[in-house]
Amino acid sequence: MSGPRARVLFVCTGNTCRSPMAEAIARAELERRGWSGLEVGSAGTSAYPGQPASGGALRAAERHGLDLSAHRARPLTPELVAETDLLLAMTQSHWTQARWMGAGERAVMLTEFASGEVGAGVPDPFGGGDDEYEETFRALETLVRAALDRLAREAHATPGPASPDDPGASADPLGSEEPGKGP
Repeated sequence: MSGPRARVLFVCTGNTCRSPMAEAIARAELERRGWSGLEVGSAGTSAYPGQPASGGALRAAERHGLDLSAHRARPLTPELVAETDLLLAMTQSHWTQARWMGAGERAVMLTEFASGEVGAGVPDPFGGGDDEYEETFRALETLVRAALDRLAREAHATPGPASPDDPGASADPLGSEEPGKGP
């Protein structure tokens, strides 16, 4: 297999708080799980290209051992949407804009995808204190893990060479040619 099998994009407004934290959480979780067949990224519906992650997001991520210092905001574009297999939106507004750009059924609210329930979305901590960023980080951590769990279940539900009963099959359900090995 060459390259990633699936591309997931987290979307918020400015791509400086929620979506970069979700992306960093997902990257760390993918590494922890040993998955190599999933590519994650982030973008913002009103992002100013090149902006760094907000100070609150940097500090919240750092408290959890994650580094957002290299992050630079990028806007959500129809081209980026076209390259994405699953777009996880933070709010109904982001979901609507992604669908308007052509995402169709590939756009889902993160809260709905992770829990199966329609919710209010992930609150925006922008402009808030470190406590609000920490609360958002912890919510995203739970949601991202649940979303990855769902992707793993759906990958196992798809007919393929690996059996869900195979203990090694969960090592990398989204892209390894062999359990536990990258492409």
